[in-house]
Parts: sequence; structure tokens; C-alpha cells
Amino acid sequence: MVSPVPRLLPRLLARLRMPLMWAAMAALLAGYLGLSWWVGATLLVVALAVHLRLGTPRCAPRVLAPPVRGRWMPLTSPVDHVPSQGTHAYGQTHALGLVAEDGTRPDIGWRPLSRPPEDFPAFGAPVYAPADGTVVRVHDRQRDHRSRNSWPWLFGAVVENTLRELRGPSGLMGNHVVIDVGGAYVLLGHLRRGSAAVAPGDVVAAGQPVAACGNSGACTEPQVRVQLMDRPHPLFAAGLPMVWGPGWKAADPEDEGLPETWRPVEVTGPGTVLAGEEVVPREYPGTRT
Repeated sequence: MVSPVPRLLPRLLARLRMPLMWAAMAALLAGYLGLSWWVGATLLVVALAVHLRLGTPRCAPRVLAPPVRGRWMPLTSPVDHVPSQGTHAYGQTHALGLVAEDGTRPDIGWRPLSRPPEDFPAFGAPVYAPADGTVVRVHDRQRDHRSRNSWPWLFGAVVENTLRELRGPSGLMGNHVVIDVGGAYVLLGHLRRGSAAVAPGDVVAAGQPVAACGNSGACTEPQVRVQLMDRPHPLFAAGLPMVWGPGWKAADPEDEGLPETWRPVEVTGPGTVLAGEEVVPREYPGTRT
């Protein structure tokens, strides 16, 4: 049976995940200056072990309400793969990336190379608090860039996102709001510049509008990122599993879970969702011991 609370050791190791990787890279580069290559290689092995396995807490998923309404589709979902973003860094282990799919969303292609964010149905859509809690962090200054949903731009986005990471987690998450939901923190990312309707210290209720969907940070098109973390700042946070409680899916009101990658789903409001509590432990991606 999976514990509802993550173990302490993996949470502590998660704090060291990025510093260890940075130290390993620095030691390998220092090999050109005379430092033994064994130092860099040993640090890299330890850093990879912590990054890929040892620094990943496993616990029962937390119940949240959906942060969007209407017809949406995950570009990334922990239902299909953990880590869902391809990395455990910055609390992204179980992150969910959602785009609006109402039939007007431009598909990927060769041309045009990019589009203004206003061309996408998600841009400007309300984003709602997934649980009762207190706002602890608001970042609202980054511009909304043009889309990257063409094949040439997708190839170049690898380099672009590497450069964005030099700014730290905010360079990747874009504009974001972090809410303390009691024992964990929800991050809502890629928000529209100037759309934050809350400030640090504000108390919010599940289903309350807090911002609007944008196209800031490392994203190919306007989307909403939601991830659960054990710390308020993603730099040293460990990602935690989450599910949407019963009532989130119009087609199946009793369902408890998350939408699958590339599967559009009609998301309803949180009227019957009991947000902010742990689920009865069960088999769920990333929670197996």
C-alpha cells in the first residue's frame, strides 16, 4: 500500500537534484584544467542516481479540482508517462500541460513558422484555483511570445529552452501562481502577462479564477501547466502525484483521475470535487514502491 505522505529521504535528496547536476557538470569541465576526471565521473553517477530514482518521492496522489473548464487536451500527462515532462527537475515529475481543443486550434505544420498567441483558443481562458488555499507566490511579468508549433521551431525550441533555463525555473514556467493547499503546493504556469487576479497572502477557494491562460515560458503554444510540489519554490521542489476528484469529467461524473495525453475531454466545474485531500492509496503512475 502506498503511503499518503512522501518519505523524508527522497524529499531531501530532491533538494540536491539540481545542485548535484551542476556540480557534476562543473567538475567535468574542470577536468580540462587539471581536476581528475574521476571526480567529475563519480559526481555525475551520483547525480544521475538521485535525479532519476533516489530523489523521487512516492506517495498516494492528492485530490485537486481541474484548473480549466470546457474541452481541453493534455500535451503531457502523468497518466501515460512519469516523469511527464521528461524530467524530475523543478517539481515537474507529475506535471500536466493542457491546451484548449475546441476544433479551432491550429495544428502543427511547416508553415507558418509561428503564430500570435491570440490564434489559439486557450489564450486568455480563465484559470481556476484547483483547491482551497493561500497564494504564496505570483510571477506575472513575462511577455506572451509567439507560438512554436511548427516543425522548424520545434527543432529550435530545444536550444531556446536551454537558454530559458539559465533564468531558473521562472524561465521555464513563465508567469505562474503558487498556492499552498496544506502540506503541498500547486503551481499554475504559462499564464498570461498581467492576468493574475491574486497576490501573495490571498486566500482562495477551489474554482476561484486566479489568472488567465497565456503563452509565457517554455511552451510551444498557449497552455496551462499544473503541478503539485512539496515546496513553494520549484527550484528545490519534489514533484508529487495528483488526481482530479469525481465530478471533473462530463462524460463520467464518477471518474477520479486525470486525462490521457492527446485525448480531448470535456472538463466540468468542481461542484462535487472535494479538493485538497489525499486519495485512498491505489495503483497510480509514479506511486509504486
